[in-house]
Amino acid sequence: MSNLDQLYTHSQSLPNTEGMPVLFLGHGSPMNAIEENQFVSGFKNIAQTLPKPSFILCISAHWYIKGTKVTAMEMPRTIHDFGGFPQELFEVQYPAKGSPTLAKETKDMLLPTMVELDEKWGLDHGAWSVIKHLYPNADVPVIQLSIDYTKPPAYHYELAQRLNLLRDKGVLIIGSGNIIHNLGLVDWENFAKDDYGYDWAIEAKETIHTYLTKGD
Repeated sequence: MSNLDQLYTHSQSLPNTEGMPVLFLGHGSPMNAIEENQFVSGFKNIAQTLPKPSFILCISAHWYIKGTKVTAMEMPRTIHDFGGFPQELFEVQYPAKGSPTLAKETKDMLLPTMVELDEKWGLDHGAWSVIKHLYPNADVPVIQLSIDYTKPPAYHYELAQRLNLLRDKGVLIIGSGNIIHNLGLVDWENFAKDDYGYDWAIEAKETIHTYLTKGD
C-alpha cells in the first residue's frame, strides 16, 4: 500500500467536513492570555470568521523535544510553563478535552514516521493562551503535536503535508509561536509605534511576510 493509500485509509474513520484553514498565531507574551489588547482582539475576531472545528491540532513552539509525540489523554492539563508573571496568570485553566481518537488517527496518518502517543504533556501556554480567546468555552477538543529539534525543516514540512488531510475532517490546525520571540529585547515604551524595532527584527519580519504572501 502506498503512503497516499495509507493516508486515505486512515482518514476514513473521521467524517468529511468543510475544509478548515490553517492558522499561525504569534502568541507573544503569556500575559496576552489575561489582557485585552490588539493581539487578543485579533484572535477573537478571526475565530468569528471560521466554521467551528470538530477538533484542534496545535503545534506549539513550547513543546520542542527529541522525538515526535502527540498528546493522547482524555483531559489534558493546563501547563504553566513560564516564570516571573503575576499569580493571576498561573491560576488560568483551560479545561478543553483531549481526543485519544484523533491522536491515534494522527499517529497512523504520519506513518512511516514513528509517532509516540503521549499521556504526560497536556496544553502548554503556546496552545492554551491563544486557543482560549478563539474558543473561550473550551468546547473544542485539543491535541498537541511536538516539534522534534533533532530533525531538519524538511522533516516537519513533510509531516505537515501528510497532516493536510485532517483539514477535511473538521480539524483546525494551529501553529503557535513567533517568528521573533525574545521578550527581554522588547522596547515597551515604543512598542506601539509603526515600523519601530531592531533592523534585524524588521528584516526578518518583512522577509517571512514576503514568503507567506507569495505562498513560497
